[in-house]
Amino acid sequence: MNRFTIRCRGKLTDLSKPLVMGIINITDDSFFAESRTRELHHIVERAGDMLQQGAAMLDIGAQSTRPGAPETGPDKELERLLPALHAILHHYPDAILSIDTYHAAVAEKCILAGASIVNDISAGDMDPQMLRTVARLQVPFIAMHMKGTPADMQKNPQYEDVVREVLDYFIRKVAQCREAGIRDVIIDPGFGFGKTLEHNYRLLKEMEVLHMLQTPLLVGVSRKSMVYRLLGNTAADALNGTTVLHTLALEKGASILRVHDVKAATEAIHIVSYLQAL
Repeated sequence: MNRFTIRCRGKLTDLSKPLVMGIINITDDSFFAESRTRELHHIVERAGDMLQQGAAMLDIGAQSTRPGAPETGPDKELERLLPALHAILHHYPDAILSIDTYHAAVAEKCILAGASIVNDISAGDMDPQMLRTVARLQVPFIAMHMKGTPADMQKNPQYEDVVREVLDYFIRKVAQCREAGIRDVIIDPGFGFGKTLEHNYRLLKEMEVLHMLQTPLLVGVSRKSMVYRLLGNTAADALNGTTVLHTLALEKGASILRVHDVKAATEAIHIVSYLQAL
């Protein structure tokens, strides 16, 4: 069992048992329609439901990162994010909120507004100020692997060995984060970000090799195309397949599941953890 902890808003969060991160998309175009919301009362209601169902943290994003998504821009991100942050924390002051952004200025203003974690799909590669900003703020950093950008990442991505290349990337990236002064680094293999169906499943099958990095591992496969393309259905019908992948990811040592459906993920963690403890 991996015994990781991360420090969020001055408190240690124990990752020795996997945790659930609920997804709140403040967008009009995220790939799973039911996850989208812009109305503050709906955002607060969704946050409350997820926390009640067992989410340990919430990941809030205002920039869709589906393949080919247009860029929102930092000003529009902040216009959407800051009211949502204030509203959630007003009702749930102890909530651990993660900000899903690749803009350092957005990350900084949201952390100063009460968020606890920065989640960057580019791991700092799209904004050269990101790593030093996160280090200065002394918050956990989720570094994801992505080949290309959201605009072009799914245009024929190629690897000689996807597992080795993702591992090599994180060896370099974790070292960069440490050198910048970031204490708590969480790595995300980036399922669906610059990877074919086969790449995604190969990476999941051999995901345990990433544990040599000695960092918590976040897995984000919820309702993604690696589920519904294989099963021949849609994101709306992909909960069962998602739960199967969550179970496999937990057996491979995932520390955090980033999900749309908190209750189902919490139940998967409970069952797998019970089985592993026998």
